[in-house]
Amino acid sequence: MARASIDTSVIIEYIDEEGEYHEQAKTVFSAILSGKLEAIIPHPILAETYYVATRIYQKLGIEEPETTATKLVEWLYRLPTVIIADTSLNLALEAGKIKLHYKLALTDCYILATSKIYNCIALFRKLETEMLKNIKQLKRNYKIIFLEDYK
Repeated sequence: MARASIDTSVIIEYIDEEGEYHEQAKTVFSAILSGKLEAIIPHPILAETYYVATRIYQKLGIEEPETTATKLVEWLYRLPTVIIADTSLNLALEAGKIKLHYKLALTDCYILATSKIYNCIALFRKLETEMLKNIKQLKRNYKIIFLEDYK
């Protein structure tokens, strides 16, 4: 079974039916739900998903946006093909090293650290501006894929 560390942006793209890369994210989640792909999600991604999903649900005028976001995170947490990454010191140190060397958002560092420790793909929605200046080195050191590459 293939494995990928899934960034918040991919999860949000999946719930945003109007999102530019929704179809690509939907394909990823179809693979997760069918057991063809195992998603590895670090704890900080769950927290960020809750925050971003709540904000989106608020903008959409959904009743009880926090409850809806909680249900989303609980669903992810309980999926049999989702592994919540070990909260080990090793993961924290690896994420810190990535933050130090590449100056990326901390959650992006956790995705890359998880991909290294679990020897899997790091899946992001699109190439972020802060990744751009180091993309060659990042691609050399990590297995990175962007949904935007499959549009």
